[in-house]
Amino acid sequence: MEFLKSGIKTVLGGTEPGQQPSAAETVEKLVDRVYSSTLLEDRRDACRALKALSRKYRIEVGAQGMPPLVQVLQNDGQDAEIISYALDTLCNIVTSEEFDEEADNPAVSVNVGEQFTEMFIKNPDHVTLVMGYLDEYDFRVRRGAIQLITSLIANKTRELQELVLVSPMGVSKLMDLLTDSREVIRNDVLLLLIELTKGNSNIQKIVAFENAFDRLFDIVREEGCSDGGIVVEDCLILLLNLLKNNSSNQQFFKEGSYIQRLAPMFLLNSSNGSSDADESAWTPQKVSNFHCMLQVVRALVTPSNQQQVVSACQRVMQKSQLLQALCDILMSSGVPADILTETINTVAEVVRGDRDNQDELSRVQAPSQPPRPAIVVLLMSMINEKQLLALRCAVLYCFECYLYRNSDGQRAVVQTLLPSSATDVSSLSTGQLLCTGLFSTDTLANWFAAVALMHTLVENVAQKEELLRVLLATPGGQRPITLLEQCTSLMQQERYRLQSKVGLLMLLSVWLAHCPGAVKALLETQGTMAYLTAQLCANEHDEREYLVQGMCAFLMGLCIQFNDNSLANQRREDISQLIIKRIGQETFCNKLSEVSRHEAYSRACKQAQIRAKGASELLLDYEYCKLYKGLEALIAKLVSGFDVDGIELTELTLSSEASALVAQYKGIIRGMDAQIQTLEQSTKQLEQENIELKDQLSHEQSLRAQLADQNTLLKAQLAAQPTAAAAPAPAATPTTTPITTATAEQQTTETVNDEQLNAARYQANMYFAENIRLTKELETLRQQLTAEKQRADAAQESLLATQKDQEDLLELLADQEAKLARYESPTNAVNDTNGR
Repeated sequence: MEFLKSGIKTVLGGTEPGQQPSAAETVEKLVDRVYSSTLLEDRRDACRALKALSRKYRIEVGAQGMPPLVQVLQNDGQDAEIISYALDTLCNIVTSEEFDEEADNPAVSVNVGEQFTEMFIKNPDHVTLVMGYLDEYDFRVRRGAIQLITSLIANKTRELQELVLVSPMGVSKLMDLLTDSREVIRNDVLLLLIELTKGNSNIQKIVAFENAFDRLFDIVREEGCSDGGIVVEDCLILLLNLLKNNSSNQQFFKEGSYIQRLAPMFLLNSSNGSSDADESAWTPQKVSNFHCMLQVVRALVTPSNQQQVVSACQRVMQKSQLLQALCDILMSSGVPADILTETINTVAEVVRGDRDNQDELSRVQAPSQPPRPAIVVLLMSMINEKQLLALRCAVLYCFECYLYRNSDGQRAVVQTLLPSSATDVSSLSTGQLLCTGLFSTDTLANWFAAVALMHTLVENVAQKEELLRVLLATPGGQRPITLLEQCTSLMQQERYRLQSKVGLLMLLSVWLAHCPGAVKALLETQGTMAYLTAQLCANEHDEREYLVQGMCAFLMGLCIQFNDNSLANQRREDISQLIIKRIGQETFCNKLSEVSRHEAYSRACKQAQIRAKGASELLLDYEYCKLYKGLEALIAKLVSGFDVDGIELTELTLSSEASALVAQYKGIIRGMDAQIQTLEQSTKQLEQENIELKDQLSHEQSLRAQLADQNTLLKAQLAAQPTAAAAPAPAATPTTTPITTATAEQQTTETVNDEQLNAARYQANMYFAENIRLTKELETLRQQLTAEKQRADAAQESLLATQKDQEDLLELLADQEAKLARYESPTNAVNDTNGR
């Protein structure tokens, strides 16, 4: 410290005895020295002093020293030492962490670094200037630039991301630094990229296509994979940033065969007879690394991703033995609880909705004596109240994902509950474990078992019918009871706690939905409807009691919606009348809406995975909320559609006179409809005839034109015949032929000409007569067309008039119904008064 003071004194010069300059004055003199000194050594010494003061007097140095430090970066780039001092000083000014030297300074606020960052990036050229020093190979300059950019991004992430994007080759420069042979530089760049890639898909894509995946896997392999240090964790965090919620990078990761490079990292190595599964081998850093590796896998197959990307990644994970490696970790001993929990969640999402992966999970056997399926071992942990809550939630999520869109898996679970499947009583089955948890004294075990059993019935009506056949033995050798009867009996018991009742109500609701047989079985159990009615009539003020009442209302609504009316006194109308007279339609609808207003509903609707900080938060399940969301409005509308007598309001019950009047109006309307349909058919027929007449008319006109042309041609031929006959006479020359011979030839020629002339005249007369006939026929067709048009217009006018009469009748009918309703109200009131 004395050396530092002496250095500052050398730069500033000595002070008069008894006068100690303030920090602001000292900084002001140093800043003036940086501005005004012509010698590089003087500016360098001043920058060194400012760096020393920036940790304790950050505000003074930041307020006065930022402009000269930027000037140094602009003008003194040839001197690495002064540049490193300037970069380190700026880094100290804008960093968000608090230095020990300034702990006693009340003037330093919590976000002082963020304020200086905002001042620095007001000029985007400052960031570009600092980015330029990444090209400098000098260790101090390059590391100072990296640390400064990291601090700026930590304070103003979005603004710096935009500036880096517009900076020339900004991301490429950072990616090149990952290959720096100096590990310190490489590690600092990893931290910088982690901050840079948070929440910006464009930068994530650029980084991924700059060969980031290959470089990160190379670093992880060099550092020892899961056994490596914190650098491995940083690489995996960056990998997670690039993949999370970025479908483009996920597709690129899958197509680049990087999943195959990820799979070997999950293999538990063994050496000297001891495996990595031993607790001593799981160091805190290895636990962190393994947790990040599992997060990377989940980023590829989380249900919120695009379904085609998830399916493709699931197939690759199965072929690359990644799923097998995860199952091996599940069945290994000595794995830390948090790693085991996250592994179960990862396996759940790898198998969710993929039949091949679900089948592979069902074939996994635990290394126990005797060997048991992994599903059975997991369910044993779920119903064990000594296990951690997070682990039990993870097992339930894994079981749900195993059954998701897996009808064979659902059937296999239900079959273990049926009497025919009980071949080996000594061996535990999934169905037996679920029943054990359902009837346990542990409230959480009741809830977990009820939700797990509910998922065996989701979107599978056949298994709902099969589950009705499940019989349970009773003490004392009495008649066995069905599982449905036992569930309703437990729901009505006072010792059964609220959380357990919520689980049973979810199970029963999913069971009854779209299954009339289950509705009938529930209605046949004694006391069930009375219990539901009592719950809805109760006036509880506890928020959780409101939730139970809403779920009871939903269950009762399902009994109406999916009721096949096969029971005499439990038909839809009977239950609706019970609701109206005992509960009230408005009260029922208010109770029904309590479920969607509860905090647990909004929490469960967000995602399929069960997340709970405490046991009290485990109330509603994702699939139940989805069912409730789809049927709530339908049930509310259905219940509201009944009157006080349990009759649907769409079938009004009126007096005999009113019914006759309504029937009369309905008959008139039916007649009008029939008449309208007849007129419409007639109109269509007339339009068709009109089209045919138009076609015939055009054909006749074409034929007439052809005949006219032929007639003109014949007239021209007739005119040419006499001329041709008379032309040879003047050209004849005297011959020595006898007179008699000449006369005979002339007579023969005249005879031939007369015959041709007569034939042409006859043909012309024939064409003329045909022309007259066609003209008359054309005129007749025109008259018929005019008449058909008039008929069509008349039919259209009649149709419009009929439609108007129908509208008037409908208005009259509505007025009559309103009057009848207005007259019935006083009549009913008088009848009620007389009845009293």
